[in-house]
Formats: sequence, C-alpha cells, structure tokens
Amino acid sequence: MKKPSQKTRLIRENIAQTPFREHSEGLFLSSSFTFPDAETAAEKFAETAADYIYSRFSNPTVSALNHRAAILEGGEAALSTASGMAAILATVMGICQAGDKIVCGANAFGSTLRLLDNFIGKFSVTVEYVNSAKTEDWDRAITSDTVLLLLETPSNPMLEVADIAALAVLAQKAGAVLAVDNCFCPFGQKPLSMGADLVIHSGTKYLDGQGRAIGGIIIGGKEIMYEKIYPFLRSGGPAISPFNAWVHLKGLETLPLRIRAHSEAALFVADFLEKQQTVEKVLYTGLKSHPQHDLAMRQQGGLGGGIISLRVKGGRDCAWRFMNGLKNFSITANFGDTKSTVVHPATTTHAKMTVELRQTLGISDNMVRLSIGLEAVEDLLDDLAQSLAAI
Repeated sequence: MKKPSQKTRLIRENIAQTPFREHSEGLFLSSSFTFPDAETAAEKFAETAADYIYSRFSNPTVSALNHRAAILEGGEAALSTASGMAAILATVMGICQAGDKIVCGANAFGSTLRLLDNFIGKFSVTVEYVNSAKTEDWDRAITSDTVLLLLETPSNPMLEVADIAALAVLAQKAGAVLAVDNCFCPFGQKPLSMGADLVIHSGTKYLDGQGRAIGGIIIGGKEIMYEKIYPFLRSGGPAISPFNAWVHLKGLETLPLRIRAHSEAALFVADFLEKQQTVEKVLYTGLKSHPQHDLAMRQQGGLGGGIISLRVKGGRDCAWRFMNGLKNFSITANFGDTKSTVVHPATTTHAKMTVELRQTLGISDNMVRLSIGLEAVEDLLDDLAQSLAAI
C-alpha cells in the first residue's frame, strides 16, 4: 500500500494504545507518573531514558497532540503550549538572547505586538517592524544581529499576504530563523515546505474549531525544537493541560473538512459583500480583487480561509450598528469557530495601538472582521443583508 494521505493520518495515526486498547485516544489527567524503583526514577530525570515524568513537560495526551500536529505541518517535531501567545513567547525566548534583533511584520496580532513592545525589550532584544507584504522591507531591516523573522500571513485583520518562500531565502542568508504564524490558514498553507523553520498555531482557533479550549502549538525540525524551544517550555512551564490537548487532538481529525467548508462559505459571503452599496471595501484573499490574490492561492493551497475584513461606509457608529444588527454572528474576538463571529478590531484586538499606528496599518474605525462559521450560507447572507440595509 502507498503511504496514507495527510487527511487519513490526522485521523488514524497516534502514539501507542494503552493495554485497554481504547479507540478514541486516552485522556491522561495526571500531574505526575510513577517509577518502579529509585534507579529508574534517576534515569528518567537524568534524561538517559525516555518516559513520562511530570505533565508540565511530558504527558501521553499531549504527546498524541504533538504527533498529529507534526503531521499537519509536515514537521519533524511539535510542542504544545498553554495558548497561542505562549507559543509566540516560547519561540522568542528559545531563540533570542540579549543583543539580538527580531524583525516582525507590523500587521501582526495585537497581543503579539504588545508582547514584543512591552516585555521582550526588557531583555535587551530589539524589534523592528516592517510591511509584511513587502519583501524588500524585510531585506532592508535584516542586520547582522537579526536572529528571528516573525511573520503572520495572512495578517490580522488586514489579510496582507507575505511571500514565505522569498522570506525563507532571506532568513537562510542571514542565518536567522523564520517563524510563521499560520493561524488563519491551517491545512491549506504549509510554511515548512516553503522554507520556514517554525510554524506557530493558536490551537484555540481552527485546530479546536468549536471555541472550547485554549492552546498553542509550535512545529519544526527536531534540532531547533528540542535544543531551543523545549528547554524553555520544560523550565518555564507554559504547559497545555491534558484536557485541552485532548480537545485539540480531536479537532485535528475534522480540520481538513472544516477548513474547506469555512473557505467555501467565506467566498460566497465575500462575493456578496463586495456587491453591497453600503460596503466600502472587502478584504478576502479568495477574491480576485485582493492585491495578492495569486500569491495567496499558491501559498494557501487554493483556499481563501474563513476570515473576511470589510469597511462599512460611514464611521465607527455605522460599523457598530452593523455589528449590533447581526443575528447569526456572535460579537467576540475569537475566530475559527463553527459559529460565525464578528469583531471591531480598532476597539478590541488592536485597541492598545495608537490611533496613528492603526491608521498607518489600515485598521480604520469603520473596519469589521468576520469569521465565517459553518451555518447555512443562505442564512448568513440574509443576516448580513438585513443588517446592512438597516444602516
């Protein structure tokens, strides 16, 4: 038989069963694990023998999630964390030291920017922000002390697309690590295959897929994962709980189906919105009107994803009236859920930015971000139409 496809492996491949031969993966809610004798305990803690010791850094359920996540991205190894932001933190802390430089896309997630600006600088690590979509800006910003390129593509909420393969060439030339936040396009986009060193996920979003559990995952080669990232995770303790790991693990089984369904529905919605007189602009990578549509389709496996940003004609009041009039969209900052969601980035996810910076990035007061769920598309279109008509 030929090697099973990724879709099959995400469902069937697992670490070893217990003697009970469970069909669904076991959930190991244990803080620690026992040893048959003192000699064995010493061997395990000396790391001369592999086994489970303490769930802060070793747990069978978490190992199962790590195994499946590595399959998802085609990586050699994966490590799970307590949240997506914990994954960003672990990546930075594992790679950087005092005197190093990070080059980061300016349109990254608001919490990522706050983490870098307010905390990482305390360790004498400098950060320079660039336009994610302009490879030449990354090239100019890279200096001899650059050790990490931190990229989110498509970006949140502007949906700007960066050329991963081109940035991988720059990173390799500089001897730096390219880490890609792949939160918006899991399954379709494969950054490691394009030359990235690390892929980061907020598992809270599409990997879970139903808004139930917080978690994060980092995927990459064994050397960088175990020599750089794992030591920080083991000692620092931003560990995912076994229960949350189990929820994410089960979510991975349906991820390919869900991402295709999210993308198909979002394309219908984006096309509809683009035709509405009360909508000033629609940003969606699946639309031909997107300035980087061709690049996005190549990188994202032909899938536009489930996230749409739009500008409603008028100011913030019109954007809020539009949001408040929706019946089948939940007002929440989370996305990637089976339930459709809507948020106003300027006053929520990116509220801590200065007005000037938001304006520079294009995050206007009349911008709204939609996450298209798995409800009937016709119901979503009817809902959007009635709310737009009301403003």
